[in-house]
Amino acid sequence: MAPHYTESFSVQPKKFEAITELISDAQTIVICAHTRPDGDALGSGLGLAMLIERVWPGKEVVNLLADDEPIPSIYKFLPQSDRFVPACQYTGTPDLFFMIDLPHPSRLNHAQKLYERAAKRVTIDHHPSEEALGDVCLSRPEVAATGVLITEFALNRKLALTPDIATCLLTAIVTDTGSFQYQNADSEAFEIASLLVDAGANPALISLNVYQSFRLEYLHLASVVMGRIQTYANGRIAYSYATQEDFATNGALPEESEGLIDIVRSVAGSQLALFVKQADAHTVRGNLRSKSELDVSQVASKLGGGGHRVAAGFTYTGTIEEVLAEALPMLQALLEDE
Repeated sequence: MAPHYTESFSVQPKKFEAITELISDAQTIVICAHTRPDGDALGSGLGLAMLIERVWPGKEVVNLLADDEPIPSIYKFLPQSDRFVPACQYTGTPDLFFMIDLPHPSRLNHAQKLYERAAKRVTIDHHPSEEALGDVCLSRPEVAATGVLITEFALNRKLALTPDIATCLLTAIVTDTGSFQYQNADSEAFEIASLLVDAGANPALISLNVYQSFRLEYLHLASVVMGRIQTYANGRIAYSYATQEDFATNGALPEESEGLIDIVRSVAGSQLALFVKQADAHTVRGNLRSKSELDVSQVASKLGGGGHRVAAGFTYTGTIEEVLAEALPMLQALLEDE
């Protein structure tokens, strides 16, 4: 089904045409997103792969994972989610490499060398970047999700969307907007989501799997994190943490912790939220959220990460205590600069 599309938001039709030409000229195509992929990375990658195979039969299309780890269990409901291959297992040299949901190959992990040796490269992304990498770089930092861009590519080129493709792309948008709760849930996101539902995507199925199918072990961990929530800077910053022991004691998996930042973010009166988890004895991973236009990506950048203005993450070498001691004053300074 090809839903009606007004093209009121699309501003890069020449890039859509250039991507079409690169796909037509390629025989071997790989698609890879950033390390530790989220719903936008996975849904966009699957949607793009199925779209290419449907419109250009005979192409060899491979979805790669930057890491040698399975996808998070909450996304295994996605159509063809079993097609992902760890990049470390791919030995070919593709004609075309799609780098999606990230602006720079440094976060491709095991796929970075493959990106560098590919004959042609396309970037499709919505993260802020000072560089435009690839033979074609389709980048719009103002859009809600990479899934929006891939949907607009399909609609601009009048490529039919199947229910499976639509489900993957709607999952990308739903997860990156926090079920349309975040500041990036603009009219463009709603229009594209509506068109995807018209094409056969099932919002209830997505919600059931992503937000209403938690293992009991995760919920027990969430209760620990919730019980630890504290505030800083007169309640304007909320934060919490989870240790390796917390995961082991409750039987929860690190991949299940993606939504814990939203629990911390829900504290009334807070403007900024921080959640950190211990990855190993020397590494801490953190998530930052802003309820306003305060730019948490600049704090994430100073801590070894990056992201969007209102949603960012980082990987920090040190302990939970050390990262909190460094991050909280940075966040307070951000409030004081408001």
